[in-house]
Amino acid sequence: MHARGFSASGVKDITDGAGVPKGSFYAYFPSKEEFAAAVLEHYWSDIESRLLPILDADGPAQQRIARFFHALADEHEAGDFLLGCLVGNLSLELGGASEPVRAELTRILDRWDDALTACLRSGQRDSGDIRSDLDAEELASVLIEGWEGAALRGKVTRSRIPYDRFESVTLPALLR
Repeated sequence: MHARGFSASGVKDITDGAGVPKGSFYAYFPSKEEFAAAVLEHYWSDIESRLLPILDADGPAQQRIARFFHALADEHEAGDFLLGCLVGNLSLELGGASEPVRAELTRILDRWDDALTACLRSGQRDSGDIRSDLDAEELASVLIEGWEGAALRGKVTRSRIPYDRFESVTLPALLR
């Protein structure tokens, strides 16, 4: 589903890939949309456990945020930029068409917002390395929106350039 998208991934493709009978799919998921929501949850939980701790590490908030987005870009590059961000991919494909997927995307974006907001607030409050003229919650949302744009363009161009531009232009412009 990450590689081919929701529409191009049939239940038979999914069950064949998992090595289970097609009938088993519906024993676990009431619909393909519910499966997509579960895939999203798994995808984001993995990112939360491996990469979000960067935002809670020691050091200036601006550096932690830059390291976090750099690590995400490294993951996209490791896949030759073919997959993109599953959150962005399914937001575009199903965000307005599937309530179970939309609800899961909302939960994921809220969790991502919360993690970035906490880091931004610490930089505003403690070290002063994050600009304080912008609300931390608004800034977190804008960072995610900018990142998703870079991920989309990186997938299309199969290039690190949009990610590097996000890191060298967008982050400094928004955080300082």
